[in-house]
Amino acid sequence: MNDKKFDKIIKKLKEDSRNKSYTDRGIPPIFQVSPKAQILIIGQAPGKKVEESLIPFNDKSGEKLVQWMGIDRDTFYSEKIAILPMDFYYPGKGKTGDLPPRSFIAKEYHKDILDLMPDLKLTILIGSYSMKYYLGKGMKENLTETVRSYKEYLPKYFPIVHPSPLNFRWQKANPWFEGEVVPVLRDKVHKILADR
Repeated sequence: MNDKKFDKIIKKLKEDSRNKSYTDRGIPPIFQVSPKAQILIIGQAPGKKVEESLIPFNDKSGEKLVQWMGIDRDTFYSEKIAILPMDFYYPGKGKTGDLPPRSFIAKEYHKDILDLMPDLKLTILIGSYSMKYYLGKGMKENLTETVRSYKEYLPKYFPIVHPSPLNFRWQKANPWFEGEVVPVLRDKVHKILADR
């Protein structure tokens, strides 16, 4: 990692007035990046539990994601895997769940961080926020159809549903995801990580 460039981005994030309430509480931006990363995960935003531990996906969603990818926790938190949410901070609680990620984080900070990871071979897009941002008009009419059409976005992107326990109903209603899509995701991840 170009430490100077990375430190500059961290400093900018902490000094950004829109992140002041987090910085004042000693909460840093929560993500995982490495110049050696080959797989990038772009999720929604850290949840409350993640904010408490400061470790990305350190919750039930993370357990399911690790399982879907067919890797172990040590590999997930290694320099081979990068995690860059749409918002680097917990956005707070809404009426029906967590608030959406704040849009300025991806718009103003993602590109500079992505430029520091030149060896990425696959970007896993988790949930509709990352799909809308990175696929744009290429996204289908909804998340389900986008995930079903995952082959159209390969080899660069692999869109998947959020692994949250809250999505259990969706997973039950769409058994093709775990039956057909997850094995392909697992295979892609294994091939990339084995290709040293």
